[in-house]
Amino acid sequence: MTKRPEEIALMAAAGKLLAEVFAHLDRLDLIGMTTMQVNDLVDGFIVHTLDARPASKGQYGFAYAMNTSRNDVVCHGVPSATEVLQNGDIVNFDITLEKDGYIADSSKTYLVGDVAGEARRLVQVTYEAMWKGIRAVRPGARLGDVGHAIERHARRHGYAVVREYCGHGIGREMHEPPQVLHWGRPRTGLVLREGMVFTIEPMLNAGRNAVRTEDDGWTVVTCDGALSAQFEHTVAVTGSGVRVLTLRAGEKMPD
Repeated sequence: MTKRPEEIALMAAAGKLLAEVFAHLDRLDLIGMTTMQVNDLVDGFIVHTLDARPASKGQYGFAYAMNTSRNDVVCHGVPSATEVLQNGDIVNFDITLEKDGYIADSSKTYLVGDVAGEARRLVQVTYEAMWKGIRAVRPGARLGDVGHAIERHARRHGYAVVREYCGHGIGREMHEPPQVLHWGRPRTGLVLREGMVFTIEPMLNAGRNAVRTEDDGWTVVTCDGALSAQFEHTVAVTGSGVRVLTLRAGEKMPD
């Protein structure tokens, strides 16, 4: 469950490359693009520009380089040649990248064009909630502290935390122990130790937290049709606190 310093260094290298993928996406005008076009751009960028592997491709039979979850899609959205990103949408791109045998995992919810204030607020609070969870990470803390920090921030702003999906350990495999819940009670759960590496990836809904999986077996949507947003980083527990391995250029932990 813990990683050696040299393993964390390799994961940080993969995380730095993954940050470049998001920087590439940041420069795109997403309006009018299909989610499949975005997927194909990401796939090519990872393989041909970064000389790495899109770790989601082929994992559990999934055929694509990323998940594309738009509006009321909570997670695991499947890229489509007919799904066109429209002005006013929000869309989460969840991407994993493997380099030299180690995997980094991160996601970001994008605002497409002129997005309504209510949707902007959901996206902002979800981003803040992720950082609340990250700030709770340190040796001797417990996973319940992480989940509690996230849920408390979400509830304070009137949002529901999805409970069916969680963060996870990561390393040579995409999903390793432990499970990292985005809700919980303080001072409960697994004690964090230096060298642990896992993802924190809260999904917040503007309505109820109930979700369902569509007939494709992948796409998870809100039961009430409300908007959902998600952010994710891969983090490592350090001797003094936490290191974000997928930190993007210009991004820093909020105060």
